[in-house]
Amino acid sequence: MTTQAQLGDKTFTLERFPLDQKNRSLQAWDSADEYLISYVTEHYPDCRSLLILNDSFGALSCYFSKQKLTVCSVNDSYISHQAAAYNLAKNKIPTTAFSQLDSLSALPKQVDLVILKVPRTLGFLQYQLSELSEVLAPGTPVIGAAKTKDVHNSTIKAFEHFIGETKTSLAVKKSRLIISQAQGGYKAADFPVNWPLEDTDFTISNHANVFSRDSLDIGARFFFDFLPQTNKAKSIIDLGCGNGVVGLMTLARCPNAEVTFVDESYMAVESARLTVELNLEDKFEQCRFIENDCLTGFERESVDIVLCNPPFHQAQAVTDHIAWQMFKQAKDTLKNGGELRIIGNRHLDYHDKLKRMFGNCELLGSNKKFVVLSATKNNGML
Repeated sequence: MTTQAQLGDKTFTLERFPLDQKNRSLQAWDSADEYLISYVTEHYPDCRSLLILNDSFGALSCYFSKQKLTVCSVNDSYISHQAAAYNLAKNKIPTTAFSQLDSLSALPKQVDLVILKVPRTLGFLQYQLSELSEVLAPGTPVIGAAKTKDVHNSTIKAFEHFIGETKTSLAVKKSRLIISQAQGGYKAADFPVNWPLEDTDFTISNHANVFSRDSLDIGARFFFDFLPQTNKAKSIIDLGCGNGVVGLMTLARCPNAEVTFVDESYMAVESARLTVELNLEDKFEQCRFIENDCLTGFERESVDIVLCNPPFHQAQAVTDHIAWQMFKQAKDTLKNGGELRIIGNRHLDYHDKLKRMFGNCELLGSNKKFVVLSATKNNGML
Protein backbone atom coordinates (compact mmCIF):
# COMPACT_ATOMS: atom_id res chain seq x y z
CA MET A 1 0.00 0.00 0.00
CA THR A 2 1.42 3.37 -0.99
CA THR A 3 1.83 6.12 1.56
CA GLN A 4 0.94 8.71 -1.10
CA ALA A 5 -2.35 10.44 -0.27
CA GLN A 6 -4.28 12.51 -2.80
CA LEU A 7 -6.15 15.00 -0.62
CA GLY A 8 -8.05 17.67 -2.50
CA ASP A 9 -5.76 18.96 -5.21
CA LYS A 10 -2.55 18.07 -3.38
CA THR A 11 -0.49 14.95 -2.84
CA PHE A 12 1.12 14.13 0.51
CA THR A 13 3.30 11.38 1.92
CA LEU A 14 1.48 10.26 5.07
CA GLU A 15 2.43 7.52 7.50
CA ARG A 16 0.85 6.12 10.62
CA PHE A 17 2.90 6.57 13.77
CA PRO A 18 4.75 4.89 15.29
CA LEU A 19 5.88 3.43 11.97
CA ASP A 20 4.63 -0.14 11.57
CA GLN A 21 7.17 -1.69 9.24
CA LYS A 22 5.42 -5.07 9.35
CA ASN A 23 2.07 -3.72 8.16
CA ARG A 24 2.45 -0.73 5.89
CA SER A 25 -1.04 -1.36 4.48
CA LEU A 26 -2.66 0.66 7.29
CA GLN A 27 -3.43 4.11 5.85
CA ALA A 28 -2.80 7.32 7.77
CA TRP A 29 -5.96 8.88 6.31
CA ASP A 30 -9.50 7.77 5.45
CA SER A 31 -12.51 8.75 3.38
CA ALA A 32 -13.84 10.94 6.22
CA ASP A 33 -10.66 13.04 5.98
CA GLU A 34 -11.15 13.31 2.21
CA TYR A 35 -14.81 14.30 2.62
CA LEU A 36 -13.98 17.01 5.17
CA ILE A 37 -11.29 18.48 2.95
CA SER A 38 -13.58 18.54 -0.09
CA TYR A 39 -16.47 20.10 1.84
CA VAL A 40 -14.43 22.77 3.59
CA THR A 41 -12.60 23.71 0.39
CA GLU A 42 -15.92 24.16 -1.43
CA HIS A 43 -17.99 25.85 1.28
CA TYR A 44 -15.45 27.86 3.29
CA PRO A 45 -12.93 29.24 0.80
CA ASP A 46 -12.37 32.36 2.93
CA CYS A 47 -11.56 30.47 6.15
CA ARG A 48 -8.34 31.75 7.72
CA SER A 49 -8.29 30.10 11.15
CA LEU A 50 -9.19 26.48 11.73
CA LEU A 51 -9.60 24.33 14.83
CA ILE A 52 -9.17 20.58 14.21
CA LEU A 53 -10.17 17.95 16.77
CA ASN A 54 -9.00 14.30 16.69
CA ASP A 55 -6.79 14.34 13.60
CA SER A 56 -5.44 10.81 14.00
CA PHE A 57 -2.19 10.98 12.01
CA GLY A 58 -2.03 14.55 10.74
CA ALA A 59 -3.73 14.26 7.33
CA LEU A 60 -6.01 17.23 8.02
CA SER A 61 -3.22 19.22 9.66
CA CYS A 62 -0.98 18.70 6.63
CA TYR A 63 -3.61 19.69 4.08
CA PHE A 64 -4.87 22.83 5.78
CA SER A 65 -1.41 23.97 6.90
CA LYS A 66 -0.36 23.63 3.27
CA GLN A 67 -3.25 26.00 2.45
CA LYS A 68 -1.56 28.58 4.72
CA LEU A 69 -4.36 28.64 7.27
CA THR A 70 -3.74 29.21 10.95
CA VAL A 71 -4.33 25.71 12.30
CA CYS A 72 -4.74 24.52 15.88
CA SER A 73 -4.99 20.74 16.31
CA VAL A 74 -6.43 19.29 19.53
CA ASN A 75 -5.97 15.64 20.42
CA ASP A 76 -6.05 13.31 23.41
CA SER A 77 -3.34 11.16 21.83
CA TYR A 78 0.36 11.81 22.37
CA ILE A 79 1.04 9.52 19.38
CA SER A 80 -1.31 11.55 17.16
CA HIS A 81 0.64 14.67 18.08
CA GLN A 82 3.87 12.92 17.15
CA ALA A 83 2.33 11.68 13.89
CA ALA A 84 1.22 15.16 12.86
CA ALA A 85 4.67 16.62 13.58
CA TYR A 86 6.32 13.75 11.69
CA ASN A 87 4.08 14.08 8.63
CA LEU A 88 4.33 17.87 8.51
CA ALA A 89 8.11 17.58 8.56
CA LYS A 90 8.14 14.77 5.99
CA ASN A 91 6.11 16.95 3.60
CA LYS A 92 8.26 20.02 4.33
CA ILE A 93 5.24 22.06 5.44
CA PRO A 94 6.05 25.17 7.52
CA THR A 95 4.62 25.09 11.05
CA THR A 96 4.83 28.76 11.95
CA ALA A 97 1.00 28.98 11.95
CA PHE A 98 0.43 25.46 13.31
CA SER A 99 -0.05 24.56 16.98
CA GLN A 100 -1.14 21.52 18.99
CA LEU A 101 -3.07 21.27 22.26
CA ASP A 102 -3.85 18.27 24.42
CA SER A 103 -7.46 17.36 25.19
CA LEU A 104 -7.45 19.02 28.62
CA SER A 105 -6.12 22.41 27.50
CA ALA A 106 -8.30 25.48 27.07
CA LEU A 107 -9.52 25.86 23.49
CA PRO A 108 -8.87 28.98 21.40
CA LYS A 109 -11.78 31.40 21.49
CA GLN A 110 -11.56 32.93 18.04
CA VAL A 111 -11.64 30.59 15.05
CA ASP A 112 -13.49 30.76 11.74
CA LEU A 113 -14.32 27.07 11.58
CA VAL A 114 -14.15 23.85 13.63
CA ILE A 115 -13.74 20.41 12.04
CA LEU A 116 -13.95 17.29 14.15
CA LYS A 117 -13.29 13.62 13.50
CA VAL A 118 -16.00 11.97 15.61
CA PRO A 119 -14.37 9.86 18.35
CA ARG A 120 -15.48 6.32 19.11
CA THR A 121 -16.45 7.21 22.69
CA LEU A 122 -19.71 9.12 23.08
CA GLY A 123 -18.65 10.58 26.43
CA PHE A 124 -15.51 12.03 24.85
CA LEU A 125 -17.57 13.54 22.01
CA GLN A 126 -19.90 15.11 24.59
CA TYR A 127 -16.93 16.49 26.51
CA GLN A 128 -15.38 18.03 23.37
CA LEU A 129 -18.67 19.55 22.21
CA SER A 130 -19.23 20.94 25.69
CA GLU A 131 -15.80 22.59 25.63
CA LEU A 132 -16.58 24.07 22.22
CA SER A 133 -19.93 25.44 23.46
CA GLU A 134 -18.05 27.44 26.09
CA VAL A 135 -15.72 29.27 23.69
CA LEU A 136 -17.28 29.48 20.23
CA ALA A 137 -18.92 32.67 19.07
CA PRO A 138 -22.52 32.21 17.92
CA GLY A 139 -22.64 31.28 14.27
CA THR A 140 -19.28 29.49 14.18
CA PRO A 141 -19.63 26.40 11.94
CA VAL A 142 -18.78 22.99 13.44
CA ILE A 143 -18.35 20.15 10.93
CA GLY A 144 -17.98 16.57 12.16
CA ALA A 145 -16.98 13.57 10.06
CA ALA A 146 -17.05 9.82 10.57
CA LYS A 147 -17.69 6.52 8.87
CA THR A 148 -21.43 6.23 8.22
CA LYS A 149 -21.67 3.18 10.51
CA ASP A 150 -20.31 5.28 13.39
CA VAL A 151 -22.87 8.10 13.07
CA HIS A 152 -25.71 7.19 15.44
CA ASN A 153 -28.79 9.01 16.73
CA SER A 154 -26.82 9.69 19.93
CA THR A 155 -24.11 11.37 17.84
CA ILE A 156 -26.60 13.76 16.23
CA LYS A 157 -28.30 14.46 19.57
CA ALA A 158 -24.95 15.37 21.12
CA PHE A 159 -24.28 17.96 18.39
CA GLU A 160 -27.80 19.36 18.72
CA HIS A 161 -27.60 19.61 22.50
CA PHE A 162 -24.13 21.16 22.85
CA ILE A 163 -23.73 23.10 19.59
CA GLY A 164 -27.05 23.83 17.88
CA GLU A 165 -29.24 22.87 14.95
CA THR A 166 -27.64 19.94 13.15
CA LYS A 167 -28.03 18.13 9.84
CA THR A 168 -26.14 15.32 8.13
CA SER A 169 -24.81 15.06 4.61
CA LEU A 170 -25.26 12.33 2.07
CA ALA A 171 -22.82 9.45 2.43
CA VAL A 172 -19.69 9.51 0.26
CA LYS A 173 -17.34 6.50 0.25
CA LYS A 174 -19.14 5.21 3.37
CA SER A 175 -18.43 8.44 5.27
CA ARG A 176 -20.81 11.16 6.39
CA LEU A 177 -20.58 14.76 7.60
CA ILE A 178 -22.42 16.24 10.59
CA ILE A 179 -23.03 19.93 9.96
CA SER A 180 -23.83 22.24 12.86
CA GLN A 181 -23.45 25.84 13.97
CA ALA A 182 -22.70 27.24 17.40
CA GLN A 183 -25.77 28.76 19.02
CA GLY A 184 -23.92 30.32 21.96
CA GLY A 185 -24.22 29.39 25.60
CA TYR A 186 -22.22 26.91 27.63
CA LYS A 187 -23.62 23.39 28.04
CA ALA A 188 -21.74 21.41 30.69
CA ALA A 189 -20.66 17.78 30.43
CA ASP A 190 -19.81 16.31 33.82
CA PHE A 191 -16.28 14.93 33.70
CA PRO A 192 -14.24 13.50 35.26
CA VAL A 193 -16.45 10.78 36.72
CA ASN A 194 -15.60 9.23 40.11
CA TRP A 195 -16.81 5.77 41.10
CA PRO A 196 -16.10 3.38 44.01
CA LEU A 197 -13.77 0.45 43.32
CA GLU A 198 -15.58 -2.70 44.39
CA ASP A 199 -14.37 -4.52 47.50
CA THR A 200 -12.02 -1.66 48.41
CA ASP A 201 -12.15 1.79 50.02
CA PHE A 202 -10.72 3.33 46.82
CA THR A 203 -12.40 5.81 44.46
CA ILE A 204 -11.42 5.76 40.79
CA SER A 205 -11.34 8.94 38.69
CA ASN A 206 -12.05 8.78 34.96
CA HIS A 207 -11.89 11.51 32.36
CA ALA A 208 -14.14 11.27 29.33
CA ASN A 209 -11.83 9.39 26.95
CA VAL A 210 -10.61 6.68 29.33
CA PHE A 211 -11.60 3.04 28.84
CA SER A 212 -14.24 1.60 31.17
CA ARG A 213 -15.35 5.02 32.34
CA ASP A 214 -18.02 4.03 34.87
CA SER A 215 -16.88 0.75 36.40
CA LEU A 216 -14.02 -1.72 36.67
CA ASP A 217 -13.45 -3.61 33.42
CA ILE A 218 -13.41 -7.41 33.59
CA GLY A 219 -9.79 -7.69 32.44
CA ALA A 220 -8.46 -5.48 35.24
CA ARG A 221 -10.65 -7.33 37.74
CA PHE A 222 -9.03 -10.63 36.76
CA PHE A 223 -5.55 -9.09 36.69
CA PHE A 224 -5.93 -8.01 40.34
CA ASP A 225 -5.53 -11.62 41.48
CA PHE A 226 -2.06 -11.76 39.90
CA LEU A 227 -0.52 -8.38 40.71
CA PRO A 228 2.86 -8.38 42.49
CA GLN A 229 2.96 -8.10 46.26
CA THR A 230 6.53 -7.60 47.38
CA ASN A 231 8.87 -5.24 49.17
CA LYS A 232 11.75 -6.22 46.89
CA ALA A 233 10.63 -4.37 43.73
CA LYS A 234 11.99 -0.82 43.78
CA SER A 235 10.59 0.33 40.44
CA ILE A 236 7.38 -0.67 38.66
CA ILE A 237 5.78 0.62 35.46
CA ASP A 238 2.05 0.50 34.75
CA LEU A 239 2.28 0.59 30.94
CA GLY A 240 -0.92 1.66 29.21
CA CYS A 241 -2.18 2.73 32.62
CA GLY A 242 -5.66 4.01 31.72
CA ASN A 243 -7.25 5.36 34.88
CA GLY A 244 -4.38 3.96 36.95
CA VAL A 245 -6.35 1.27 38.78
CA VAL A 246 -3.71 -1.45 38.22
CA GLY A 247 -0.89 0.82 39.37
CA LEU A 248 -2.94 1.96 42.34
CA MET A 249 -3.58 -1.62 43.53
CA THR A 250 0.08 -2.47 42.95
CA LEU A 251 1.21 0.55 44.95
CA ALA A 252 -1.04 -0.54 47.83
CA ARG A 253 0.54 -4.02 47.76
CA CYS A 254 4.13 -2.87 47.17
CA PRO A 255 4.24 0.19 49.45
CA ASN A 256 7.98 0.83 49.03
CA ALA A 257 7.98 0.78 45.23
CA GLU A 258 8.19 3.74 42.90
CA VAL A 259 5.41 3.40 40.33
CA THR A 260 5.44 5.08 36.91
CA PHE A 261 2.11 5.44 35.10
CA VAL A 262 2.52 5.60 31.31
CA ASP A 263 -0.13 6.07 28.63
CA GLU A 264 -0.42 7.77 25.27
CA SER A 265 -3.72 9.37 26.31
CA TYR A 266 -3.45 12.70 28.12
CA MET A 267 -6.79 12.03 29.81
CA ALA A 268 -5.65 8.60 30.97
CA VAL A 269 -2.49 9.96 32.58
CA GLU A 270 -4.43 12.74 34.30
CA SER A 271 -7.03 10.21 35.49
CA ALA A 272 -4.25 8.05 36.97
CA ARG A 273 -2.78 11.08 38.72
CA LEU A 274 -6.17 11.97 40.22
CA THR A 275 -6.79 8.36 41.22
CA VAL A 276 -3.55 8.12 43.18
CA GLU A 277 -4.04 11.55 44.73
CA LEU A 278 -7.57 10.64 45.87
CA ASN A 279 -6.59 7.35 47.47
CA LEU A 280 -2.90 7.16 48.38
CA GLU A 281 -1.88 10.77 48.79
CA ASP A 282 0.94 9.75 51.14
CA LYS A 283 2.42 7.67 48.28
CA PHE A 284 2.01 10.37 45.63
CA GLU A 285 5.69 11.39 45.72
CA GLN A 286 6.62 7.80 44.84
CA CYS A 287 4.78 8.11 41.52
CA ARG A 288 5.47 9.54 38.09
CA PHE A 289 2.86 10.20 35.41
CA ILE A 290 4.05 10.30 31.82
CA GLU A 291 2.40 10.68 28.39
CA ASN A 292 4.54 8.73 25.96
CA ASP A 293 4.76 6.42 22.97
CA CYS A 294 5.04 3.21 25.03
CA LEU A 295 8.50 3.26 26.71
CA THR A 296 10.33 5.25 24.04
CA GLY A 297 13.25 7.11 25.63
CA PHE A 298 13.14 5.25 28.96
CA GLU A 299 16.50 4.31 30.48
CA ARG A 300 17.60 0.79 29.58
CA GLU A 301 17.80 -1.82 32.36
CA SER A 302 16.31 0.51 34.95
CA VAL A 303 13.05 -1.17 36.08
CA ASP A 304 12.13 -4.24 38.14
CA ILE A 305 8.58 -4.94 36.89
CA VAL A 306 6.45 -3.82 33.94
CA LEU A 307 2.70 -4.45 34.16
CA CYS A 308 0.68 -4.21 30.96
CA ASN A 309 -2.70 -4.84 29.34
CA PRO A 310 -1.69 -4.25 25.71
CA PRO A 311 -4.21 -2.87 23.20
CA PHE A 312 -4.84 -4.71 19.95
CA HIS A 313 -6.16 -1.79 17.92
CA GLN A 314 -4.98 1.67 16.89
CA ALA A 315 -7.67 4.15 15.91
CA GLN A 316 -10.13 1.94 13.95
CA ALA A 317 -7.56 -0.66 12.84
CA VAL A 318 -6.90 -4.00 14.52
CA THR A 319 -3.13 -4.47 14.78
CA ASP A 320 -0.61 -6.19 17.05
CA HIS A 321 2.33 -3.89 16.40
CA ILE A 322 1.65 -1.82 19.53
CA ALA A 323 1.80 -4.96 21.67
CA TRP A 324 5.07 -5.96 19.99
CA GLN A 325 6.48 -2.49 20.67
CA MET A 326 5.39 -2.66 24.31
CA PHE A 327 6.99 -6.08 24.81
CA LYS A 328 10.25 -5.13 23.11
CA GLN A 329 10.61 -1.83 24.94
CA ALA A 330 9.65 -3.47 28.24
CA LYS A 331 12.45 -5.99 27.72
CA ASP A 332 14.91 -3.18 26.98
CA THR A 333 13.78 -1.24 30.08
CA LEU A 334 13.81 -4.16 32.52
CA LYS A 335 16.85 -4.97 34.63
CA ASN A 336 18.41 -8.40 34.27
CA GLY A 337 16.01 -10.68 36.15
CA GLY A 338 13.19 -8.14 35.80
CA GLU A 339 9.67 -9.26 34.90
CA LEU A 340 7.05 -8.32 32.32
CA ARG A 341 3.61 -9.35 33.58
CA ILE A 342 0.66 -8.94 31.20
CA ILE A 343 -3.00 -9.74 30.83
CA GLY A 344 -4.46 -10.38 27.39
CA ASN A 345 -7.31 -12.02 25.54
CA ARG A 346 -6.71 -15.74 25.10
CA HIS A 347 -6.96 -15.63 21.31
CA LEU A 348 -4.10 -13.13 20.86
CA ASP A 349 -1.36 -15.74 21.35
CA TYR A 350 0.88 -13.53 23.50
CA HIS A 351 2.43 -16.63 25.08
CA ASP A 352 4.19 -17.43 21.81
CA LYS A 353 5.30 -13.83 21.29
CA LEU A 354 6.79 -13.54 24.77
CA LYS A 355 8.52 -16.91 24.60
CA ARG A 356 10.21 -15.92 21.33
CA MET A 357 11.25 -12.53 22.69
CA PHE A 358 12.29 -13.43 26.25
CA GLY A 359 13.10 -17.12 25.85
CA ASN A 360 10.55 -17.97 28.55
CA CYS A 361 6.92 -17.40 29.47
CA GLU A 362 4.92 -18.64 32.45
CA LEU A 363 1.14 -18.88 32.62
CA LEU A 364 0.07 -17.38 35.95
CA GLY A 365 -3.67 -17.73 35.49
CA SER A 366 -6.46 -18.03 32.95
CA ASN A 367 -10.21 -18.07 32.50
CA LYS A 368 -12.45 -18.40 29.45
CA LYS A 369 -11.52 -14.91 28.19
CA PHE A 370 -8.13 -13.90 29.60
CA VAL A 371 -4.64 -15.17 30.34
CA VAL A 372 -2.09 -13.65 32.71
CA LEU A 373 1.49 -14.25 31.57
CA SER A 374 4.93 -13.58 33.05
CA ALA A 375 8.22 -13.31 31.17
CA THR A 376 11.59 -12.78 32.87
CA LYS A 377 14.52 -10.98 31.30
CA ASN A 378 17.69 -13.01 31.16
CA ASN A 379 20.60 -11.21 29.55
CA GLY A 380 21.98 -14.56 28.47
CA MET A 381 18.96 -14.93 26.15
CA LEU A 382 19.48 -11.88 23.88
